[in-house]
Amino acid sequence: MQTELRLLRQVRPYRGEFLLAMATSFLASLLDGFTVIILIPLLRLLFGSAGALGGGAGELQRFIDWALNPLIAGATPGQAAGRLLGLLVVGIVLKNVLSYATSQLQIAIQEGLVRDLRSQLFDHLLRLELGFFQRTRQGQLISILTTEVDHVKGVVTAALARLFQNLILIVTILVVLSQISGRLTLLTLAAAPLLVVGMRAILRRLRRHSRARADERAEIVATVAERIGAVKLIRAYGEEPRESRRFLDRLSRYRKRVIRTQRYSSLTSPLSEVFGGLLVILIVTAATQPALLGGTPLAPEAVIAFLVASLKLMSPIKAISQYPAVMAVAMASAERVYGVLDQPETDIDRPGEVEARFERDIVFENVGFAYGTDAPVLRDITFRVPKGEVAAIVGPSGAGKTTLVDLLPRFHEPTAGRILLDGVPLSGIRRHSLRRLLGVVSQETVLLNDTVLANISFGSPGATREQIEAAARAANASEFIAHLPQGFGTVLGERGTRLSGGQRQRIAIARALLRDPPILILDEATSALDTESERLVQQAIERLMQDRTVLVIAHRLATVRHADQILVLDDGRIVEQGAHEVLLREGGLYQRLHDLQFRDPPERG
Repeated sequence: MQTELRLLRQVRPYRGEFLLAMATSFLASLLDGFTVIILIPLLRLLFGSAGALGGGAGELQRFIDWALNPLIAGATPGQAAGRLLGLLVVGIVLKNVLSYATSQLQIAIQEGLVRDLRSQLFDHLLRLELGFFQRTRQGQLISILTTEVDHVKGVVTAALARLFQNLILIVTILVVLSQISGRLTLLTLAAAPLLVVGMRAILRRLRRHSRARADERAEIVATVAERIGAVKLIRAYGEEPRESRRFLDRLSRYRKRVIRTQRYSSLTSPLSEVFGGLLVILIVTAATQPALLGGTPLAPEAVIAFLVASLKLMSPIKAISQYPAVMAVAMASAERVYGVLDQPETDIDRPGEVEARFERDIVFENVGFAYGTDAPVLRDITFRVPKGEVAAIVGPSGAGKTTLVDLLPRFHEPTAGRILLDGVPLSGIRRHSLRRLLGVVSQETVLLNDTVLANISFGSPGATREQIEAAARAANASEFIAHLPQGFGTVLGERGTRLSGGQRQRIAIARALLRDPPILILDEATSALDTESERLVQQAIERLMQDRTVLVIAHRLATVRHADQILVLDDGRIVEQGAHEVLLREGGLYQRLHDLQFRDPPERG
């Protein structure tokens, strides 16, 4: 019940709408029962019978006399029948107006719940540790945010509201039926356990298959998102047929899951239909056997009214019989949604943390880091970067360079040692204020499917058009921006696919320039660029680095020879540290990396 209770709590903001929906639903159910009662005097007039109802329905007869006799008193049979017909039409119309109002209120609650859950999920995802996104496929998260949340709304709104509505209708109809014939009503209800037993057996299988279907659906979304992102790779290696077959196999597995789920879900409707048909036969048979009714036969109008009311009972019973199926599917989705929401948030500020200030230096003291239970990525990292200096970080691939600089913005927390900003441990500084001091330009430039203007001003919402254009000029980006179809108003496409690698880098540099941070992190910002693009990007980076404290990761050592200090990492440790000329004289790893890049290749004979 824990998941169900959590879902109920999601409805709290919509208490007013929910209660109003219950009220309109209640009134609609009462009117449904009242229309059955109107049938009794109407049928009596049509049959031309007189006197009280048979079967001991004294209370119902007194209610009819009290409620309807004033309407038809003194009228001819034809006039009375016309008035009752008019009242019946008004009751039916009013009942459907209330039912429509109920459905609209339910829709408003449903979509509000979906909006709230999606917003809650998105906010929560923004505060999860980065490792979660490395472990979880992007498509699965998209599936949860879209499809699964849509399924969840049926639990709290449509299912629960309709359950209440149908229960009220059943109670109302049962009251009417019991007043017509108590014994016949008990006989009718005696068959109900058969339906309940059948439904329980179906429900157990349905919920199990619903969970499996949700997992398969998420895998399909994840596969599509992943393969579309890798479409160039697929084409380059001629893997289209193989990928098509794999996707068809996955779709076939999902089809089997859907068929198995629907096999049990669809059983609820025919079961209730068969139950309803048997019930009608039972009522007609019993109504013709006075001995079953206490020796007093029912009047013809009472039999017809009882039969109509019983048939009205079938629809809510059928809906309630389908309620477990709706719940089974929705609960499988709810468990996936709450599975994400239950992931612990790590990227949040804690009580007692202070605002960041940077006046002196950045210090790493015996810092270590490991992903979960894996072997340490960083070990005993110690160095100091005074304000205004440039620290370069070099080393072979996999040495831990990117992980090291990711610790400064608190993307990860050290598992050993500490990092100090002006003597204050980063663990005691508010993340948001710390990141306001930082600008990051990495090899994998992230651009949004938005305009050039919006991409440059991302993180600086108060920037003016003049400031944005000035940042673009400083980043050597204004010339190519001017040649775009709409200039700064050009939409760059998903991940900036309309731009080359060098152009994307210059947009990222313009973004950092506009932010004007005192601390700058450059993560191989010029790698994988052609010579001309690298020249333009390097010029922009040099402007960006002026009067800032910089941590720069570089693969090409020519770009860091003027750094104030160079840290050489190997296997997660700092193995050398010093200026370019000093490290070259020491003849260690730095010199070997330098020689690999700058030594002339041997001539071929």
